[in-house]
Amino acid sequence: MNAIDLLEADHKTVKDILAQLSESTDRAVKKRTELLRKLELEITVHTSLEEEILYPAFKAAGGKDEAEMYFEAKEEHRTVDSLVLPDLKVTDPSAPEFAGRVKVVKELLEHHIEEEETEMFPHARKLLGKAKLDELGAQMEALKAQRKKEISAAAKLDSNQAA
Repeated sequence: MNAIDLLEADHKTVKDILAQLSESTDRAVKKRTELLRKLELEITVHTSLEEEILYPAFKAAGGKDEAEMYFEAKEEHRTVDSLVLPDLKVTDPSAPEFAGRVKVVKELLEHHIEEEETEMFPHARKLLGKAKLDELGAQMEALKAQRKKEISAAAKLDSNQAA
């Protein structure tokens, strides 16, 4: 699969999870907890695909504009991964703060997705070309499978230690 097609499919998955989280109520604690777990998994894996494979290739193939897009996108990832998502994870899913934090995560991610899909990805298609994007897509599929396996194994280990 082409790298950009793969990332856009991930974006759709993330947007679907965010929509379900936004529509959930404070009584849906179990559902919110499960959706948050899925969101974290998708974001963690997706971020590694972009930051380890697409972004470096995009930055290397481009000039100053591409470097600026690269650093902005990485900073948006850092904001979600280091600041907003950790706060959301420790928020009681039945508390009013949870809905507010979900709204902020949703707005940040939707902004980031829109910028990638309307600015960075069209640029990357021109800069990198079909063959390179297909090659990067194959690398991403392999890394995605590996990361999901690692995260699943770590989660299983955590639940065994908690028991």
